[in-house]
Amino acid sequence: MTKPPGKPSQPLLGDVDTPLRSKPRRRRDPAQPQFSLDPMPARIDPCLALLKPRPPKGPQWAFEVKWDGYRLAVHIEPSGVRILTRGGHDWTHRFPAIAAEAAQLGAATAILDGEAVVLDDQGRSDFGKLQQSLGGRGGNLNSGASVLMAFDLLYFDGHDLAKTELSTRRHLLESLIAPGRESAIRLSEDVDADGEQLLRVACEHGLEGIIAKDRNSPYRSGRLGDWVKIKCIQSDGFLIIGYEKSTASFGGIGRLLLAARKGGELIYVGGVGTGFNERSAADLRKQMDKLTIGKPAVDTGRKRNAVFVEPMLVAEIEYRAWTHDGKLRHASYKGLRDKADEASVYELE
Repeated sequence: MTKPPGKPSQPLLGDVDTPLRSKPRRRRDPAQPQFSLDPMPARIDPCLALLKPRPPKGPQWAFEVKWDGYRLAVHIEPSGVRILTRGGHDWTHRFPAIAAEAAQLGAATAILDGEAVVLDDQGRSDFGKLQQSLGGRGGNLNSGASVLMAFDLLYFDGHDLAKTELSTRRHLLESLIAPGRESAIRLSEDVDADGEQLLRVACEHGLEGIIAKDRNSPYRSGRLGDWVKIKCIQSDGFLIIGYEKSTASFGGIGRLLLAARKGGELIYVGGVGTGFNERSAADLRKQMDKLTIGKPAVDTGRKRNAVFVEPMLVAEIEYRAWTHDGKLRHASYKGLRDKADEASVYELE
């Protein structure tokens, strides 16, 4: 026996013959603020740290560890993630782990400022290992071992933060990347300590140095003094102008010949004969063989058995001091800077 049909259900809004209409919209109160979205910049030139011999003093200064790697801007966009070098080159494919992690952060839009590094067993950044993971200067390897030490947030969920003070930008960054996070994107934590004390501890642990940042400063591109770097060991970029040959050394390189800038000219600052291994020396020799020239670009004095090259390659050199006649003391080769990194060449005063 079939069940008789039930009573028709009540219509959602009264009479079925009455057309459905939404409630009339109220007029917007002119006093109510409007929250417009800022256009997302395609690229922001980085804020650079000014080298100082000692840490600044005052409550407005925040301190961080100085990382030794490649400066990157990570753009999180609705269309995906882009990773740009300091020179504006797209290196998203070179840092796949960082790109994948950025896509999982939960931000609709953001621009992270940070340093891509490879860490050693003690958690210190190792520029040489980073270079190896990327295949050397001009290499095309993907660095799966790299992590991004993020230290600033320049754009977040539709809002340009560049004119906002650092303390607010850091607060928002820490809401996105939790302190102590162990992943391909980590927070470069600020350290609540006296600058002199922190520098001493950093040097004792073999770190490159520290960074001091004005908590009240906006984000300004260039080297304007809002950020200051203080180094334990001097490390700067110098142009390679040639090398002295040696049959007993890796790659046949006995000693690199180096130059710094002074105004519009180059000045010879001595050489470096340590810091190479078989792989780095072979890569370096391959790069230099493409640039050989008959006469030196800079006066180096009399050099026996020397090969001169166009001053196109920037080497990162670690050194302890300068001699009285303007040459590097206790220098050691750390690696070649890539063109995309736009590393600066040391400027003599």
